[in-house]
Amino acid sequence: MTTELTIRRPDDWHLHLRDGAMLEGVIGDTSRHFARAIIMPNLVPPVVTTADAAAYRDRILAALPKGDRFQPLMTLYLTEHTDPSDVEEGFRSGLIRAVKLYPAGATTNSHGGVRDMDKAMPVLERMAKIGLTLCVHGEVTTPEVDIFDREAVFIETVLDPLRNRLPDLRVTMEHVTTKNGIDYIKAAKANLAGSITTHHLIINRNAILVGGIKPHYYCLPVAKREEHRLALRAAATSGDRRFFLGTDSAPHVDPLKECACGCAGIYTSINTMSCLAHVFEEDAALEKLEAFASLNGPAWYGLPANAETIRLVRRPEPVAFPAKIETGAGPVTVFDPMFPLYWDVA
Repeated sequence: MTTELTIRRPDDWHLHLRDGAMLEGVIGDTSRHFARAIIMPNLVPPVVTTADAAAYRDRILAALPKGDRFQPLMTLYLTEHTDPSDVEEGFRSGLIRAVKLYPAGATTNSHGGVRDMDKAMPVLERMAKIGLTLCVHGEVTTPEVDIFDREAVFIETVLDPLRNRLPDLRVTMEHVTTKNGIDYIKAAKANLAGSITTHHLIINRNAILVGGIKPHYYCLPVAKREEHRLALRAAATSGDRRFFLGTDSAPHVDPLKECACGCAGIYTSINTMSCLAHVFEEDAALEKLEAFASLNGPAWYGLPANAETIRLVRRPEPVAFPAKIETGAGPVTVFDPMFPLYWDVA
């Protein structure tokens, strides 16, 4: 049995850090293990201009624990009024690594997202021309579509027409949750990749609903049937360069999760590497963990893999993670994978 594994230092290609006291409370759980992360722009108000992104980056760097080396990779929140020239300027400067499409109403703080794709076309055309990646929250929000079908319908009615219209546009399908999404990425000839979260590799929709409603397993996109979870695991552990880690770690204080209309989001930054090592070991694919967590993402985003390494050790006894972390904004519940974790970052 393998008991130690050294891999390149990983990156997180989809991360929510929030702002203010919450940012200060959670950033260390990422910077401890991850060298870089794509930072989501759905703040209140959202990060819509290059100037907004520069200011947010500075707040993130100011909140880093002393001595930690971490690079936030900034994104812009796409609206129907986004200025293509501002986007290009941010990209040329090296600050902006991607633009994020939130269909209006799809998830936390997405009410200012795109309702009419035609109105966003000037920006998307500019992005296709300069090679800037579009990250998509791949769900439709029309009320007649069942929540468990939102991703499949998005692919059919929004994403595929967009990619046919702009074949040179680079697209990341973020937090893929369905076999439909995995198969669509595999079938693409170019310019399409997908991030997969830690929690979607571990939970299916039973985790949310069986034995009572479990708000700390509720996220968007919502976890799906077991057949979809298994498709995600097969893709993640395959070594396929088109799939990589994006935790979508999304902290909310407990009072906003444990209420009549709880927020969507699961906090996984603190124990993601232990969870992933468990999953990859279970699927007899530990040798593929480095590709998923450390190599495929940088290759897709045109960045070098990190020179530093981390060492994972399989402990004889389960590793103890806190049930909650305390932040200046309030307590945040940590993702519980519902099995003991033996792998630890040494």
